[in-house]
Order: sequence, then C-alpha cells, then structure tokens
Amino acid sequence: MLAIVGTVPDLDVPVLDAPVAIKGNELLVNGRIISPDRGTPALLAAAVETALFLNEPMPHAFLVGDQGRGDGSRELYAHLATVLPSREYSTMVFHYLQPDVDWHNKVLLAIQEMAISPRLIADAGFMYAAKMSGQAPAYDLFTPDAGELAFLADETAPHPFYTRGFILHDENHAPDLIARAYAYENAASTLLVKGSVDYVANNEGVIHSVSEPVADAMEAMGGTGDTVTGMVSALIESGVPIVEAALYSVRANRMAGLMTNPNPATRVGELLPFMAEALSLAGVPQSRE
Repeated sequence: MLAIVGTVPDLDVPVLDAPVAIKGNELLVNGRIISPDRGTPALLAAAVETALFLNEPMPHAFLVGDQGRGDGSRELYAHLATVLPSREYSTMVFHYLQPDVDWHNKVLLAIQEMAISPRLIADAGFMYAAKMSGQAPAYDLFTPDAGELAFLADETAPHPFYTRGFILHDENHAPDLIARAYAYENAASTLLVKGSVDYVANNEGVIHSVSEPVADAMEAMGGTGDTVTGMVSALIESGVPIVEAALYSVRANRMAGLMTNPNPATRVGELLPFMAEALSLAGVPQSRE
C-alpha cells in the first residue's frame, strides 16, 4: 500500500491516519473533505487519480493541519514514530512537513523497524530534513524543483535559507547541480528534478530530460510539481520501475497541463479531470503483470 504523509493549511485539522475515500468528486480522509488546491492535497489527489487509472487500491493518508509554525508537523512526526513500526506500507512519500532533523531521524528509525522496508520518496520539507540529517542516501527518490536542487547541491548549507549565492536555481545548470548533489551524498538513489526542463537522474548523471509539450501558464501555477510527485508515487507503488515512473509522470503532467489550456489563474485541481487521459497518452499501461 502507498502511504502519503504531509500537511494541510487548516489548523483545525487534527492528525489524520486513514485510507483515502472518494465521495463524488471529493476526497475524504477520516470523513474530512480534502480540497486539492496545492501542496500535499494536490499530491494526494494526483496519486488517487493515478491509482484509479491503474485499478490500484487507494493510498493511505497521514495528514495534519499546519500553516508553517510547525506545531502540527511535530504532532504528525510523533504519531509516525509511534505507529510505523507496526504498519506495512510498500511505498511511502513524505511531503510538506516543517523540517526537523531530530524528528526526521526518529521517523526514519521507526521505518527501519517495519517488518518490510518500504520504498521511500521525499519532497519539500521532509526532503530538506533528509538532506540536513545526512540521510539522503536512505531514500529511493527525491523530487526537487530547481531551487530545492540548489540546496541539495550545497554541501555546507544547513538550511535552504543558507544556500550559497554561487549555487543559484538556474535551470541551465541543473546537470551540474545534480552531479554535485551526488558527489556530496545529498541525493536519493534517483532524482526527478521538476522545471521548464524536467530531469530524471542518478549518480551516473542525467538519464532523461523532458521539455515538451509546453503549457507556458503552468510555470505560474502553484502545485503542478506536487501533482508530478503524486503520480510518480502511485506508479512506483503499482510496480513501475522508478526511472520509468518518473519519465511517465513528467510527460503526463505536461500533457494534462496542455489539455487544461491553463492561464495564470488556473488552479491545479483543474488538471485532475485530464490526468487519466494524460497518463494513457504518456504510454502508461493500465494493467501490469
């Protein structure tokens, strides 16, 4: 089963630990409506759409309300450290959580106590914590954007705020920054770098780069990187090899954007009705051996 961990920008949301349910066009976690505007809810919705396309089970969600102060994140960290040793998930994706090295390490230790080791995917705040803790190589996939890649590539930066000025998130330098991140062991086994050009890479260098199709307005939309992470997570859970899943995901995300015909005011949730068709056009088979 795929487990998705992250936050929602609503302080009234307690720690939620439940499978995702579908009611009409709405996602429900423990009876609460989760609106897929951006962030972890957008990731969750994209994973659900991909699971539906693949006829796979719905993901399990670990969510909490947090608006950036970190109180909710710490509650969720503590919950995960307690419950994960007795759980079984084959893939886990960690998303927007306040970066906290101590709590990250406690959660990673809890994962190591699980009976079956899951594939580990990290993005956003949890990816920061993984790098800051020196534990990046424990992960199977990181999904940074260009700015996050610059942080991974800076071996001295203790926090993204302190990424050195000469390491800028210029997408033209992405292959060099990828190589630097691996040289200092600050990257997962595979990287999916999201941007105007998407890169799939490992410690040997760039494996794939994707720049088409192009929907220019997507550059101004919040959450389109979150949908990529949601798709790749569900594809990996279904058994698609990580590099192949990453390539499918960036292609499908671009196609969904093109079909949406977005403008800068378009919300990421408007991509979701096109996701199944986009996955099909990207070449994803609906059933796998």
